[in-house]
Amino acid sequence: MDKLLAGKTVSVTEEGFMTEFSQWDRSIADAIATENDVTLSARHWEVIDYIQTEYKNDAPLSIRKIGKSGVVDIKEFYQLFPVAPTLPCICLLCSEDYLVWKHLPHP
Repeated sequence: MDKLLAGKTVSVTEEGFMTEFSQWDRSIADAIATENDVTLSARHWEVIDYIQTEYKNDAPLSIRKIGKSGVVDIKEFYQLFPVAPTLPCICLLCSEDYLVWKHLPHP
């Protein structure tokens, strides 16, 4: 199915996960964050950039690995993404196949 985000039409699943990684950009993440009452700060983007890099390198991720990455600890991760890690904007960063998010409950 399609969804309009940041003035762009993107393909998403019923749960809101993007199905085409190539459609993602920062404006899409900002739009989804806004839908979920979150304003993405520079610190958010550091974490998101780390996740993007790991995804592009086909590295398996878990919440534990993110916490041990040196980028963010688990406590701060949950503070940055208070609805997270289930926040759809984080899920949409990579695609529905991104395991770190796929296996977590969604709002």
